[in-house]
Amino acid sequence: MEITRVLDNALRKAAAVWVAPAGHDARLVWALWRDDTVLVAVGGSEQRVPGLSDGVTCTLTVRSPSTHSHLVTVSATARLITPDDETSTALRTARLNTTPVWDSVYRLEL
Repeated sequence: MEITRVLDNALRKAAAVWVAPAGHDARLVWALWRDDTVLVAVGGSEQRVPGLSDGVTCTLTVRSPSTHSHLVTVSATARLITPDDETSTALRTARLNTTPVWDSVYRLEL
């Protein structure tokens, strides 16, 4: 999918997105927009997203950063990753209100 300017801008400002793995309800999760992909840390002290696993198709819903109304819904594929030190630091830095401990990190490819 081509990343539009509107979507890129919204994801840069979004602290959270709605993620719905195929066959499951949407969950509001904190996320990090980095290198044209959405990163989501799950498990441990972080959010649980039933049905999220490697290769699963998800629906990703992004709200407007200014009005908080629905902006866009796109399809994404979840890819389980092992974050390098730089990515782990970025994930920890983005989580302002807690020290995150996660079991898994997924890259949601648009």
